[in-house]
Order: sequence, then structure tokens, then C-alpha cells
Amino acid sequence: MFQIEVDKPKNLLKFTFSQHVTLDETRRWREQLAGLLAELQPGFRLLSDLSGLEIMDPECSAEIEFGMDLLNHAGISQVVRVIPDPRKDIGFNIMSHFHYRRGVRIVTCKTLDEALQALGD
Repeated sequence: MFQIEVDKPKNLLKFTFSQHVTLDETRRWREQLAGLLAELQPGFRLLSDLSGLEIMDPECSAEIEFGMDLLNHAGISQVVRVIPDPRKDIGFNIMSHFHYRRGVRIVTCKTLDEALQALGD
């Protein structure tokens, strides 16, 4: 499952990955993302929570890369990821080097509490 939401007052985009994430879900995410980015200002931050992720279909990587490019173009400034199990990183750290410009701060945390501290919330 995949959920996406905007916290407009905090200029924050939230992604939650849980259970089994499929290609169909990430395609729907692609459709939602552009509209949600219109609610944010350049310099927005992303909280990406993978703590409930069990498995993601490998075909999702192209959709994830497209999303990273879109976020980069929209002016993302910080990415904070919750990845309690490093084996479930699914390539986010590597893809970040190719799809985010220099200067985008990327922080990986083991817990949501750590992530919220990194965001200053």
C-alpha cells in the first residue's frame, strides 16, 4: 500500500509505504503527485516512511525515479526517510544521487521519532 499527503502549513510532503507496494499503486501516485506539488512552495521537504514496507515490486523503480525527478524540479530541499531495516532501502539512496540535485539534504532514520527530529517537528 502507498499513501501520499501534504501538510501545507509545514510545507511537507509525506509518503507512506506499507505492506506490498505494486506497480499499479505507484502509477496512481504519479497521477496524484503533480497536483499535490502545486500545494507546496519551493524548499518543501519530504518525509518518506518505509517502516511498514514488506515488499515493493521491482517494476516500481521507474515510477519512483520519475517522482524523484518531479520533486527535484519542484524545488525539494530535504528528504527524510524512515528505513528501520536497511535491506528494505530498495535503492532509494542510490537513485537519489542521480535524480536529486546537489544541495538536497538527505537523512535516513531508523524511527519516525528520529525523522521528526530531523525535520525539526
